Amino acid sequence: METRAGLPDRNGGAFLIDRAAEMDGPFVVVGQTGTGGGEGRVGATNIGRLRQGKAKGGGVNVTSWHLRVFAVVVGVMGCLLLAASLVMSALHQVQFRNGAISVNFRGLQELKQNFVKKEQSEQIMHERLLQMAALATTKNETGSGNFALWEEPYRQARKWTPCAAKYTLVEEEPSENNNGFVLISANGGLNQQRVAVCNAVVVAALLNATLVLPRFLHSSVWKDKSQFGDIYQQDYFVNYMKTDVHIVKDLPPHLQSLDLEAIGSQITDNEITKEAEPSEFIRTALPILQKNGVVHFLGFGNRLGFDSVPADLQRLRCRCNFHALKFAPEIQKLGSLLVQRLRGVSAMQTEMDKQLFGSNMLDRPFGDKGSDDAGGPTRYLALHMRFEEDMVAYSLCEFGGGEEERRELQAFRETHFPALAARLRNTTVSPEELRSQGRCPLTPEEAGLILGALGYERGTFIYVAGSQIYGGAARLRPLTRLYPNLVTKEDILSSDELAPLKNFSSRLAALDFIACASSDVFAVTDSGSQLSSLVSGHRVYHGRGRAPTLHPNRKRYAQILSEEAGIEWAGFQRRVRAMVDEYKRVRARPRGRTVYRQPRTPGCMCRAGGDGSVDF
Repeated sequence: METRAGLPDRNGGAFLIDRAAEMDGPFVVVGQTGTGGGEGRVGATNIGRLRQGKAKGGGVNVTSWHLRVFAVVVGVMGCLLLAASLVMSALHQVQFRNGAISVNFRGLQELKQNFVKKEQSEQIMHERLLQMAALATTKNETGSGNFALWEEPYRQARKWTPCAAKYTLVEEEPSENNNGFVLISANGGLNQQRVAVCNAVVVAALLNATLVLPRFLHSSVWKDKSQFGDIYQQDYFVNYMKTDVHIVKDLPPHLQSLDLEAIGSQITDNEITKEAEPSEFIRTALPILQKNGVVHFLGFGNRLGFDSVPADLQRLRCRCNFHALKFAPEIQKLGSLLVQRLRGVSAMQTEMDKQLFGSNMLDRPFGDKGSDDAGGPTRYLALHMRFEEDMVAYSLCEFGGGEEERRELQAFRETHFPALAARLRNTTVSPEELRSQGRCPLTPEEAGLILGALGYERGTFIYVAGSQIYGGAARLRPLTRLYPNLVTKEDILSSDELAPLKNFSSRLAALDFIACASSDVFAVTDSGSQLSSLVSGHRVYHGRGRAPTLHPNRKRYAQILSEEAGIEWAGFQRRVRAMVDEYKRVRARPRGRTVYRQPRTPGCMCRAGGDGSVDF
């Protein structure tokens, strides 16, 4: 029988798992390393003595000595069986979290097997703080109850309620007799494209035009050819928005044959100011629309502003983002399975679940015995670790990797960001200054230090989104040292379950979106990330005051880390908590902030007054 190292138990031991049994059924424990070995040797010795006694006597001569030995053997075997029973129970608890983990331990699970591997080098930037954090996270196992780790200010947050679904621009569907057609081709990944879709809804209404179902551009970075209907329910989208904007799936035949660029109907991002005011679209696009009957926005990345948009049009953004865009059934079902395995329960429970999964929530995906029998719901924290190579390269920051890191990132820029690479040849950039300004993405190590300072215990289960970490295992290991229970979608879902989404990065990103939105706590590491922005907004809008988000101020955090040499853990902890608490304050959307992240704004959410009145 072939065996291999398996999952560690909660006390740090390791189980040997029968590979043959694993292929056809649940894991089978055949032994435990590091514990119980002495008992096994005692049993073997006593059995040997029994065999010797039989050989010498020529038969079975049962004496009191033999009975005592037999009693000892039975006792030892009974203890081993009891231990095995307890181990299997513990292993069951682990299995419902890790779901159908593949034989090769994909994702982050492979990094947890270092007890059977030669330890690789770690990329550490804050050794002193990391050592203090390792001690603190162990102490947090019993000392975390005094800090509101899993909550947000509910009394203040519950005063804001979603209200974008209640109102439309007109009582009847808009007329097809309008100024023409608005077509967008959105660039970027899943979340950039989502923002572009909802901005396009607003622009179409502003221009009194029909919106053609948005197209998604294929890029060398995202490498995904998925279109709107592959990711979202397009019929639901069209029907939900029909009283606000007339939407069609294609241009009429007489416009499909036109070269839109040649007739001057194409507008690129270079021709529209970033976060432009509505008046700019009226001035730039409306004349083209009235002349040619169609205008094509190419790229359309963050082209519409926020503060200058009237409340009735702002409402359209919220209706689109928080209500009309529903993931395709295939994504909803797989996302439902992912969340159920993370929580360890077979039933969906929250308003967020209803919004994310609708009628495609799975009932009992865990076989004959639902995971409700596994001890009830379990909390998990979702961490959006925005430390992929494209993000790291674009930031122009340095992360302790020396000359090799600089060459590698510059090569990536030459391929994927040629304009940025060309600019670097003629300008000098100070990585230290960028870091002091809070413009560098947090490393896994720095994210772990924040969680440790907030009081999260070592055993906290953490779902990691954006798991293609630049630097791989060496970069991620300081975080796993603090929090070993890290998982990704690749750990929770099997290869077969993920197969339909393979090679479709946007559809896979939708699973991360779902897991983060549904989490008990969502931890952000990059304020500029669209996923962080959209998930944070969904948690505010649909969370009903019970969906906290941890959002560090990177500039303030950089200042704290710069004083590492002279700071003690208590001081570090106090300053980090104050930094995070500042963001958790419940307030209306500040000027200049995106409604996708902060929907507490007129047209999107309503605030109940002390007298029962409602402000819009």
